[in-house]
Amino acid sequence: MTNRTTVESRCGFAVLLGAPNSGKSTLLNQLLQTKVSIVSRKVQTTRRSLRAIALEGNTQIIFVDTPGIFTPKRRLDRAMIASAWQSGSDADAAALLIDSVKGVTADVENIIAQLPEISATKILVLNKVDIAERPRLLELAAKLNGMLSFAQTFMVSALTGDGVVKLKHELANLMPAGPWLYPEDQISDAPLRFLAAEITREKLFERLHDELPYLLTVETERWQDLPDGSARIEQTIFVTREGHKKIVIGEGGRVIKTIGTAARREIMAAAGQDVHLFLFVKVRERWLDDPERYREMGLEFPKE
Repeated sequence: MTNRTTVESRCGFAVLLGAPNSGKSTLLNQLLQTKVSIVSRKVQTTRRSLRAIALEGNTQIIFVDTPGIFTPKRRLDRAMIASAWQSGSDADAAALLIDSVKGVTADVENIIAQLPEISATKILVLNKVDIAERPRLLELAAKLNGMLSFAQTFMVSALTGDGVVKLKHELANLMPAGPWLYPEDQISDAPLRFLAAEITREKLFERLHDELPYLLTVETERWQDLPDGSARIEQTIFVTREGHKKIVIGEGGRVIKTIGTAARREIMAAAGQDVHLFLFVKVRERWLDDPERYREMGLEFPKE
């Protein structure tokens, strides 16, 4: 690593913005070369802004992964979108990630219309170059730069990592001079309790279908470090209906057992210790209107 005693250190914030399922979480994991954000083919997986810390030479880049920005339909949607825009208000660089296959959708048009309100340096990142044809990419880049003047345009594949090294290097150049805000070995500001809950929620997204994943939330109620070095973790999955509880548990408890096994394996890797994971499912019909649940997710509770 570059010697920070001879070269001035730099540190700043880079926010990742985009429509749902544009690949922000996948890109963040590529930029850090480790998993810090859950990924799902389903849209609107990310609910709160997550800070992840990456080093590039003498620069510390604090990436902010945000919920996808779309037209809100319910209270939780409004809270997620407010979180995304709030994260961009204080950033040094704002990267708009575009799904090159979908192109300019209504959600993308809405985001571009609001981007001038952010003072950060704005860059355009076209994702999925591994499956989009070159003429399509060039045409899309020209169209989007015609809608808003971006400082730079990058073409990447968040899935394969193509172009990500260059993007990270250029983002580092946009960070201002200043001391690092986090220790050198820290990769996220999220506590393990939150990351553990997010891992379990990801497994629920992977296993369940249709609207059900959007109508549940996961909270780590207890994390107890045991004398043998392992941890006892108790998590509650909140659903809105009794019927949903039965689906999550599954016949003979098979569904929740499968989810718990997959989540436990990944939580162990993240925590660096053996884990005893206990999952409970509770019905809370109006959790989507409960301010406490929003605070647990790190979101502001929006008023009607």
